[in-house]
Amino acid sequence: MVDDTTTTRNVIAVTFEEEASAFEAFSRVKELDSRGDIDVHGAAVVAREDDGKLVEKDEFGDDNYEGTAGGGLVGLLVGVLGGPIGVLIGGATGLLVGSLFDEDDDDETDSALAELSKAIRVGPPALLVDVSEPSPEAIDAVMAHLNGAVVRRSFVDVETEVAAAQDAQREAKKKARKDLRDARKNHEKDKVDARITELRAKLHPHKKAASTP
Repeated sequence: MVDDTTTTRNVIAVTFEEEASAFEAFSRVKELDSRGDIDVHGAAVVAREDDGKLVEKDEFGDDNYEGTAGGGLVGLLVGVLGGPIGVLIGGATGLLVGSLFDEDDDDETDSALAELSKAIRVGPPALLVDVSEPSPEAIDAVMAHLNGAVVRRSFVDVETEVAAAQDAQREAKKKARKDLRDARKNHEKDKVDARITELRAKLHPHKKAASTP
């Protein structure tokens, strides 16, 4: 077991040139965990589909993160990065954070989710790991051997942004439902007004005739 007082908890995304490398890396991470070199809280092999969604190919960890309710961070992260926000900030379309913010604001808008999302493109699967590690060396050595590109961000930063992203998605859904209701009401009002105008014309045809020169 890793000593929590000497470790840093991070979220790591690793991308590979070959599909087999992602699954080998997944196995190697589990080995490191079983030896006590690192403490894996959750890990998943994920693939981004053409529509931007993330699909889990395999998963491992102490946390049961199937679905989102009460799940671990990796499961929540998969949901966010594979959702509308993940696509917007750098998923399947390859958008950069700079396209959403001015370049001069980069320091203020440095986003953990954006960096992780940009790393996971359509192609070979990637590896997501929520891990407490005494240093980056153990995981980095494994990934370097497999030609993996590692993105490492603080667990706290990722957790905070995941919570904010979920709130944003909920608010977006509420607004979308409200806009649809308003559009439906306006459409119905227009239909009622048109019907009333039609009925008035039938009931008082002489008014229309009188107005004709």
